[in-house]
Amino acid sequence: MEKIFNQITSCTECEKCLESCPTYQITGERLFSPMRRLQTVGQVLEGGAISDRMIESLYNCTKCMACESVCPVGISISKVVAAGRQIVVKKGLGPLNRGKKIIEGILKSGNAVNGDPGKRLAWLPESFIRKESETLLFLGCLPSYLVKDAASTSYLVLKRLGIDFMILEDEGCCGTYIYEAGNIDLAKEYFQKNVERFGSLGVKKIIVPCNGCLKCFKYFYPEVLGNFLFQISHLVEVIYNTIKKDPSLLNKVERSLVYQDTCRLARGEEMTEEPRELLSWCGAEVKDMERNREQTPCCGSGGGVRSLYSDLSAEMASGLLKMATGQMVVSTCPFCTFQLRSTAREKDINKEVIYFSKIILDSLKN
Repeated sequence: MEKIFNQITSCTECEKCLESCPTYQITGERLFSPMRRLQTVGQVLEGGAISDRMIESLYNCTKCMACESVCPVGISISKVVAAGRQIVVKKGLGPLNRGKKIIEGILKSGNAVNGDPGKRLAWLPESFIRKESETLLFLGCLPSYLVKDAASTSYLVLKRLGIDFMILEDEGCCGTYIYEAGNIDLAKEYFQKNVERFGSLGVKKIIVPCNGCLKCFKYFYPEVLGNFLFQISHLVEVIYNTIKKDPSLLNKVERSLVYQDTCRLARGEEMTEEPRELLSWCGAEVKDMERNREQTPCCGSGGGVRSLYSDLSAEMASGLLKMATGQMVVSTCPFCTFQLRSTAREKDINKEVIYFSKIILDSLKN
């Protein structure tokens, strides 16, 4: 908490973050700006009173890191917000009611989207066969239940590339929502059970198509548990590192598409050119959003915002879709894919949103 407090007090109130924060840009409320969120967490740390609106300011942050990319003193604002949520929970003021229901669903059904565990593998294009491997393809809740084409195409691409991996019939959840809600004690318990399970299966490497799982396994697990020995890779990395050795594995299928940089890969992992190269190797004409790479706008689904503040979330997604100069939008994040598809349908925006592995699969030679 001392480190968090030092981060808070290093803010010079230059207001650069106001221009980049999607919540502030939509609401116009300074309380919902990164600068004021820092002040809110500082007040909570010092034992000051906290209002419902202040709590809302912590939970309507998508933790997209756009503010961090422009902060001249390098404040890790998303980490300060995470600490603020944890303090709110310890004070008995969180998680919010909708968040509590989602956490209950995770504990009961092993997923964050109220999916039927008995139908989790409905996306699998063949019969499930239990196999052993040191590499686990951990699909995640959204690909398993809501963005099933992301699950099936990810599975088929890895298989066609000859990569050894296994999947689990009863995969469960990575637990990211529990952490994002601020329930750190429960997150630690849940994370530890997953670690013990992975270890008992002989897992050493985990491949994730989901950016939420990537963030959780790669950053939240080590932060909470103090030690996490598994190698975590996003599907983009695995496919890119395999195909770059021989791009002739791909047929060139001509198509025009707009690539959507995701917050996690572009700002969090600085992975911007690899997806573009992959799509180009597939023969695609790759266009950029008006704002791209580290300046990419947030789709509105991060940090639990979609489940808590759906209208705010949809407005962020709508703005992003309108920046796309083409009809086909390709994403490397299942959260973004689901969010943008849903918003395009609800707002009657004529865009087709595709998870990137579908493009790879279409181009892979038999």
